[in-house]
Amino acid sequence: MGEDPSSSQMSEDDDRSPPLDPISSNKARNCSGSGCPSSSSSSNSTDYTIPYPDQVLENVLENVLCFLTARQDRNAASLVCKSWYRAEALTRSELFIGNCYAVSPRRATARFTRVRAVSIKGKPRFADFNLMPAHWGAHFAPWVSAMAKAYPWLEKVYLKRMSVTDDDLALLAESFPGFKELVLVCCDGFGTSGLAVVASKCRQLRVLDLIESEVIDDDVDWICCFPESQTCLESLMFDCVECHINFEALERLVIRSPSLKKLRLNRYVSIGQLHRLMVRAPQLTHLGTGSFSSSEGNAQGDQELDCVSAFAACKSIVCLSGFKEIFVDQLPAIYPVCANLTNLNFSYANISAEQLKPVIRNCHKLQTFWVLDSVCDEGLKAVAATCKELRELRVFPVDPREDIEGPVSEIGFQAISEGCRKLQSILYFCQRMTNEAVKAMSKNCPDLVVFRLCIMGRHRPDHVTGESMDEGFGAIVMNCKKLTRLAVSGLLTDQAFSYIGQYGKLVRTLSVAFAGDSDMALQYVLEGCPKLQKLEIRDSPFGDSALRSGLHHYYNMRFLWMSSCLLTPQGCRDIARALPRLVVEVIKSDQQQVETGEYVDILYMYRSLDGQRDDIPKFVDIL
Repeated sequence: MGEDPSSSQMSEDDDRSPPLDPISSNKARNCSGSGCPSSSSSSNSTDYTIPYPDQVLENVLENVLCFLTARQDRNAASLVCKSWYRAEALTRSELFIGNCYAVSPRRATARFTRVRAVSIKGKPRFADFNLMPAHWGAHFAPWVSAMAKAYPWLEKVYLKRMSVTDDDLALLAESFPGFKELVLVCCDGFGTSGLAVVASKCRQLRVLDLIESEVIDDDVDWICCFPESQTCLESLMFDCVECHINFEALERLVIRSPSLKKLRLNRYVSIGQLHRLMVRAPQLTHLGTGSFSSSEGNAQGDQELDCVSAFAACKSIVCLSGFKEIFVDQLPAIYPVCANLTNLNFSYANISAEQLKPVIRNCHKLQTFWVLDSVCDEGLKAVAATCKELRELRVFPVDPREDIEGPVSEIGFQAISEGCRKLQSILYFCQRMTNEAVKAMSKNCPDLVVFRLCIMGRHRPDHVTGESMDEGFGAIVMNCKKLTRLAVSGLLTDQAFSYIGQYGKLVRTLSVAFAGDSDMALQYVLEGCPKLQKLEIRDSPFGDSALRSGLHHYYNMRFLWMSSCLLTPQGCRDIARALPRLVVEVIKSDQQQVETGEYVDILYMYRSLDGQRDDIPKFVDIL
């Protein structure tokens, strides 16, 4: 998330070893005194200090470990021996917490004392689909309180699915004088008041990115709270903020931020205002356009703007998003930047295939493309014909209802597999699919790392043959040897899970919905996927026997989520007794105080070094 300090900086910061006494050190280690053997030239030699062997080893080790940046490599190094464990902790400048309840803030800050960047994840992903009751937890408060005491030099914070309050943001802004980067992804609980404090007190702020977070409108003009002098801002993203902003203050902020490269605007910024900002900041590389439509009362004036020239002047743009309320007549304005785009996000733009084609035909460098299914199979064919460098594709539904005939199908899906052979990640929502199309994807795109096929509608078979989708998903895990993330859907029997267990040896994240015949399906996965870290299951016929089949593996996983399955309270208690270091949460329906029925509503299990949390809401039982 940030740069590691140089090895020299780490060495200077190290105050663990006591200073050597020069006299005693010379006597003890140079052996030039009367009681030590000496060479014939010893009387002419210059005295020097030989450091403790352990200190030499640790200094060398720390300088070497500074070059380890990958979390997995550092974790492995810390397990070698006690000295490596200590040295790795002292040289770690970036701390990643994959589950905010897996370790306490006190333990984390005590072990890692020189951290400058912290990333914390809170709620599981299914919370995005309203499957997690409100006020479940994942509070940032204990973390920021601990970090305020332990890390006065903290520079960067990245939070995902955490509950953050205005008081948390105020403490953050007041505690770290050199704070530079704040990224809040899918977070909630804070408002424009908290943003105002961050803007006013973090004088060295370079990054303020609010991504898919819920921001409360406190009727506070947070944009005008940035310093009146020249700022350090490099990235400002607030497209998720659903309230009006002070545009004049924003324009002044952009003018006095010469290093600004990334700017994502919310839907309250009109195309006319976008034009003014682009003229002020031609250096932008990442642009979120806001509404990309006319403001009320100024439609005629906005239509007369020369947006084509404004985009043509921004020669550095490689990433384009926004288009919240797109004015399609202005879409040709982006043509001048299409040739350089590597990332294009049309996931809010309800456009047709005919409107997409003139844009996409110039996007030969495109590597990441998000789009709505309104472009139909015809639009996806145009993408396949042009975007030969495409690495990631996401196709979202305009209408997520299950009982409609969707506009994209196996036709567009197979066209992508044939035209975009370098594809590494795909998320594809559709209402109908065939095994043959999925098999073609597995053969044409063997480098797939992420495969998420969401066939909307429960238990939908191959719409041509009427068979289950087992063979299609089986081909994916057989042929895509690098696959680490998989989401399955459609009519699936236990056979599909047998394939996953047999061939999905690198799968780390598996999402399952409305699938499987029996407990054997889950057993295949838990016994056959040694790398499995995150398992999400909803509305599937898996019970206590399936749950017990993973006893050998749960300590190695980050979490297991099962909702609306066939788990009994007794089965969950058995797991809790067998694995005391596993936190087993049984979550009731929102606001429901007493569990009713034979089966638990939600089971959420995760490993923890510190046992159960201390902020348990009433609808959660920890077994």
